[in-house]
Amino acid sequence: MAQSDSPGGITAIILTFNEAKHIARCIDSLRPVAARICVIDSHSTDDTAEIARAHGAEVFLNPWRNYATQFQWGLDNAGITTGWTMRIDADEYLEPALQQAIGDFLARPGAVNAVYFRRKVVFLDRPITHGFFYPALMLRLWRSGAGRIEQRWMDEHILVENPVTATLPGDLVDHNLNDLAWWTGKHIGYARREAYDIIASRAAGESREKAGDLSGSARRKRFLKERIYNRLPSALRSSLYFFYRYGIGRGFLDGKEGFFFHFLQAYWYRTYVDASLLELERRAQAQGLTAHEMLKRDGILT
Repeated sequence: MAQSDSPGGITAIILTFNEAKHIARCIDSLRPVAARICVIDSHSTDDTAEIARAHGAEVFLNPWRNYATQFQWGLDNAGITTGWTMRIDADEYLEPALQQAIGDFLARPGAVNAVYFRRKVVFLDRPITHGFFYPALMLRLWRSGAGRIEQRWMDEHILVENPVTATLPGDLVDHNLNDLAWWTGKHIGYARREAYDIIASRAAGESREKAGDLSGSARRKRFLKERIYNRLPSALRSSLYFFYRYGIGRGFLDGKEGFFFHFLQAYWYRTYVDASLLELERRAQAQGLTAHEMLKRDGILT
């Protein structure tokens, strides 16, 4: 690997479960910039761990609860000694321009302690570049020890105290190679977990992580979702969001693949979140409980 395990190097953390299709691509894109690549695997039943080791990664095994808990476990148990830590998903990879930008940045980081990458999503083999979806700025690199992950079920961000930020050119590409049935199944799970977070936030009377703990686009996105979107009528808000993305954001310029993506991700998914929320509330009501009380009883919320 290009960087030595030194105060200026990077430790990359990847969470995996049955990612044999993706893990080699991800690791190989990290090799030019990362001193260590740590795969936190939740006991995959395919060849994920073996492939990761063969490509030079260290593999740690830990049972899965949710993304935030698993990632924080990795931060706490991977023995990070490099100066920087990176978060990357198994179905993501660094484009060469971003690899170059990371190397240039590490040579002169200055006072920066939190670095944003530009994420580009590929759907049905087409990059999605409209609909206010690109570039999505994601905090993915930070000084080791300065960051922790929000303890949420969904939409968790890295929190850095007193962030001094930079945004690098080049793209972090999110290109999942599974089929559409897998994609929709994954988003059904996302919807249920997002419903858990909405219930928890309503019970607390505010976001469980103060917006001030977030930075940049993450703060704006969280504010818009929790203070505006979630207060609109459930029968209306997903339709408005789709119009915002596909019409105002010119998502139609992403072609027929873009129509399916923006419809599924902006309209269908948001509607499914609302349906999941209603289902949980009705189930709790039938038991004489609030949804928050039911989820605490079941050990989902604390």
